[in-house]
Amino acid sequence: MELTFYKYQGTGNDFVIIDNREGKINLTTEQVNFLCDRKFGIGADGLMLLNLKDGYDFEMKYYNADGNESSMCGNGGRCLTQFAFDRGIIKDKYKFIAIDGDHDAYFSEGWVYLKMKDVSAIESHCGSFILNTGSPHYVKPSMDLAEINVFEEGKAIRYSDDFKKEGINVNFVESGDEGHISVRTYERGVENETLSCGTGVTASAIVFAREGIGFNRIEVSTLGGDLAVEFDKISDTQFENIWLCGPATYVFKGIINL
Repeated sequence: MELTFYKYQGTGNDFVIIDNREGKINLTTEQVNFLCDRKFGIGADGLMLLNLKDGYDFEMKYYNADGNESSMCGNGGRCLTQFAFDRGIIKDKYKFIAIDGDHDAYFSEGWVYLKMKDVSAIESHCGSFILNTGSPHYVKPSMDLAEINVFEEGKAIRYSDDFKKEGINVNFVESGDEGHISVRTYERGVENETLSCGTGVTASAIVFAREGIGFNRIEVSTLGGDLAVEFDKISDTQFENIWLCGPATYVFKGIINL
């Protein structure tokens, strides 16, 4: 099978994207894993299909690099919105559906703004925090972020007895100037540190804002670039109207045989 694909990245979180609006593409776990392989395939943190869905501008179908369908990917959602625009789906505001439900998105000053699911619970765990922003996240406040071995420490938490069955994404977060944090993330499904993780950035910003006074926007630095998270804080454990904001960039187009 000859497959046309597109490569996009959002702050270094990179994706293979396939236009599947005709509904003809059905990939196996092994094929997705091969396409995402950085040595033998195209190379990416994940793969997405742009599908049609009644009542929506499009449907987002997301797979981790290991080939398995996964929970929500924030940077992926922003990149797929940019891809939809580039493929001729032109809207002032988009409405699409992903595995965790409905999402809105729009463009502003060169960035893609993606509405995330509300957060209604934040659990404390050994000095860190657990919450779900479309994907499950473990947020660990940290010092000297640049010196942390994110692969080893993140893997140890992800495969610990508490989380190894379902897996969890692990974020190490260092606070900086007022309203600014830096985040590094170990992603399940990729099983490594990624340059950026949209749902992880969102989770980290929400945790940081729990005790913040007057914040409704957190600026976030990742290894792959800068993002922002906007929100309405209802209480220390409840946040609504959450938006993940950042760039989404076309990289290249290609053809591969499967």
